[in-house]
Amino acid sequence: MIIKRIKLHNWKNFQDCEVLLTERCFIIGANASGKSNFIDALRFLRDISKQSGGLQSAVEERGGITKIRCLAARTQTNVKITIDMGEPNTDNFLWTYSLDFVHTGGGIMKNQVKIFAEQVFSHEQNSYVLNRNAKTEGEDEETLKYTHLEQVNANRKFRELQTFFQNIEYLNVIPQLVRESASLAQSYTREDYYGRNFLEKLAKMNEKTRNAYFRKISQFLKIAVPQLEELKFMKDEMGVPHLEAKYVHWRAKGSKQQEAQFSDGTLRLIGFLFALIDCNGVILLEEPEINLHAGIVTQLPEFIAKIQRSKKGARQIIITTHSYDMLANRGISTNEVLLLQNTTEGTTANRVSDIAEIKPIVDAGLTIADAVIPYTKPQNIESMSQLSIEF
Repeated sequence: MIIKRIKLHNWKNFQDCEVLLTERCFIIGANASGKSNFIDALRFLRDISKQSGGLQSAVEERGGITKIRCLAARTQTNVKITIDMGEPNTDNFLWTYSLDFVHTGGGIMKNQVKIFAEQVFSHEQNSYVLNRNAKTEGEDEETLKYTHLEQVNANRKFRELQTFFQNIEYLNVIPQLVRESASLAQSYTREDYYGRNFLEKLAKMNEKTRNAYFRKISQFLKIAVPQLEELKFMKDEMGVPHLEAKYVHWRAKGSKQQEAQFSDGTLRLIGFLFALIDCNGVILLEEPEINLHAGIVTQLPEFIAKIQRSKKGARQIIITTHSYDMLANRGISTNEVLLLQNTTEGTTANRVSDIAEIKPIVDAGLTIADAVIPYTKPQNIESMSQLSIEF
């Protein structure tokens, strides 16, 4: 099952947004257009669904509803997320989940949110298996602070959705955090997407599975980093987990390095490859091209497609990117690319295949990059070089 459509109302940059998604989806746009905020809507549902999660903590982690609600919101100040799910390569939906919430509290009362409406629609049954709001029998100000999605006693009829959202993975490896993780006196206990607990996560994996993953990753790394001969996982004398690579050079036996000596690009590439191989659900990747050579970036779309074809079960990969080299890959179709554009009423999101002035350019033989990248650059950016700067 994959996410086939997303609707956002008053969510961060997006006053009103509705767009279809594919198995492989590239999200592009200018700086501050809302690429990260778009995929954060999916992370938000994951944070609600996960163990020790929930609606209130998910909102609080984002600074409260005032930091979530769109600045372009007018009289309607509620925030609403609707997700349609179904099997890939079909036009049919299986489930629709919708969460609509508003601010509550203030003054001496703690600032929180409460549910305006929560709905789950089964398309197979053609009926709602959940349809709750303030007027529903048994609901009060306290019960409306918690979604049924996060409650195992309440989501029995649609627990498949809770599991689906729990399995959404987000990755944006920051090499410096991976390097410093081994020197931390204590383990980083909070869930982390940026590398602090990446090595610890590897340590907890089944050894046979981990070794199989590393063999696959090594095959790619040998091409991307020619002097790297072997990558493996190990623990030092203190039991601290490390990545260790054997590099071939003028010495007969080569030399070994640990993650502290790896380049930024190598660490990000390892994290990226690990996420692709390990996850079987929805993967959210932030600008994987950072620190990577253009030649590698050009090959990433094909590598992603190959991974998707090789794994059993549906896998959806959603990528934010600025990369011309990635989008220049001719295997990318116009319905796989979402273009975000700023307006005075919030950000719009459209598939390139639905944009009348862009699709003919691609149909004429130009790449997605040639057709779309010009729409993502700031207006009048050329005047930047003409600025008079005096000290």
